[in-house]
Amino acid sequence: MTKLLFPGSFDPFTRGHRDIARRAAKICDKLYVAVMHNDAKKHFFAPEDRVMMARESLKGFDNIEVIRHDGLLVDIYKETGCDAVVRGIRSESDFRYEAEMALANRLLEPSYDAVLLPCRDDLSLISSSIVKEVGFYGGDISKMVPAEIVGFVSEELKKGRN
Repeated sequence: MTKLLFPGSFDPFTRGHRDIARRAAKICDKLYVAVMHNDAKKHFFAPEDRVMMARESLKGFDNIEVIRHDGLLVDIYKETGCDAVVRGIRSESDFRYEAEMALANRLLEPSYDAVLLPCRDDLSLISSSIVKEVGFYGGDISKMVPAEIVGFVSEELKKGRN
């Protein structure tokens, strides 16, 4: 049984995240989408909300399970028994960063492997940061986040503005 891990902060979950998860789910028996904590980032949404958004956005995918993890990526990688980590690549700088992270993680866990999937052209400019900025000022985020969570994300961002 092939198992892959798709980690991220998903703050919020975007259409790009859903596309990477959908494509990764096609090439494995089980995909874990791990909502991670990243001290280097200032999260807007609570961890429970980020898990909920991922679950709502991925309903209907029988081989995807959304989980939460607050520790090292290699720890959840080992705990789930995954064969590789999946990461989406939007640009050359993403590739370089992900390649460096894969090497660092391999130092911690020799069995660590990574699968890098390029983003679709029409989703390559979407980032959680852009979603937050546009939504915070009341802009239309419906083309940036899955339809299942547009209302929730919009309302939470408006609350944050007040």
